[in-house]
Amino acid sequence: MRDTRESRLLLVLLVAIAFALITVDIRGGEESPVDGARRAAAAAFGPIENGVATAVDPIGNAIGAVRDSGERHTRLAALEHENAALKAKLGSDARNRSRLAELDALLKSAGAGQYGIKAAEVIAIGAAQGFSWTITIDAGADDGIQRDMTVLNGAGLVGRVTTVGPSTATVLLASDPDFTVGTRMEKSNELGFATGQGNGPLLVQLLNGKAKVKPGDRLVTFGSHGSKPFVPGVPVGEVIRVDPAGGDLTRNLYIRPYAGFTKLDIVGVVVQAPRTNPRDMVLPPKPRPVPTPTVTVTVTPPPPGQPEGRQAGQQQPGQADDGQNKPQGD
Repeated sequence: MRDTRESRLLLVLLVAIAFALITVDIRGGEESPVDGARRAAAAAFGPIENGVATAVDPIGNAIGAVRDSGERHTRLAALEHENAALKAKLGSDARNRSRLAELDALLKSAGAGQYGIKAAEVIAIGAAQGFSWTITIDAGADDGIQRDMTVLNGAGLVGRVTTVGPSTATVLLASDPDFTVGTRMEKSNELGFATGQGNGPLLVQLLNGKAKVKPGDRLVTFGSHGSKPFVPGVPVGEVIRVDPAGGDLTRNLYIRPYAGFTKLDIVGVVVQAPRTNPRDMVLPPKPRPVPTPTVTVTVTPPPPGQPEGRQAGQQQPGQADDGQNKPQGD
C-alpha cells in the first residue's frame, strides 16, 4: 500500500474503531457484544494453538532436560570432587597418624637412651649409591648432621651416616653387607659383631664360641670410641637361630632386626651421645606369656571293701535278693 493521505486516514479510522471495540468490550463485561466474536475466534484458533503447543512442548522439555542434565552433571562432578578430596584427606589423616606414631616411638626411644636426636624424613632410597642398601634423609650439615653418626628409629638401629650435604644426607643401612656394628647380648654381656645380609637376618659372630645363647635373646649396640659411628644401647634385634658350637673361637647367631629396612619413613640421627651407657634400657619390654588354663578333676575313691565301679545299692549278678530291694505292697 502506498503512503498516501487516504491510507493514513484509513489507518487512523481502524485504530479508532479498535479502541472503540475495546472500550465497549470492557464496559460490557460478560455481556459484551463482542463476546460471541471472541468465542468464535477461540474456536477457530484454539486447535491451532494446541497443536503449536504440542509441537513446542517437547522442545521446551528437551531444553529443560538438557539444562537440568547440565546442572546434574555439574553437581555430580562437584560431588565426585568432594569425595576425592575427602578420600585424600582421610588417607592423609591415616598417614599422619602413622607418622605421628613413628615419631612418638622415636622420641620414647631417644628419651630412654638419653640420645639427642635430629628427626628426619626418608626421601629416597639408594639407586644413586650403586647396589648398596642406603637411604637419603632430608637433614644435612645445615641441621648439624655429620658423617659417622648413628641413625635409629622407634624400633631400633637403622644405620649410620656416610655422606653429608647441606640439606640431605646418605645413610648406610644395617642390612648392607658392608655394614658392621659391635653388639652386646642382653644380661650376659657377650660381645660380637653384626653384619648385614641384605633381605636376610643379620649375622652376628660372638667372640666367645662357648657362649650360652638361645632364640629370643636380644642384642644392643656396644658403642664406639667417642660414640662414632655408634652410640651404645641402641636395640639391634633378637636371636632367631644359633649355629651349633663346633669348638671354634667364635659362634654364629642369626638376628631378626627390630627396624624394618624396607618401610622406613621417620628416623632420628643421634647428634648428641648419652652421658652414660643406657645398657638395656632402650630395649622394648618382653611380652609376658599368656597362662594356659587348666582343668582339675577330683576322683573320689570307693569305700573300703567296695569294688571299683560299683555304686552303692547296686546288685551284683548272681547275688541273692534279700528282699530289701523289693517294691513295697499296698
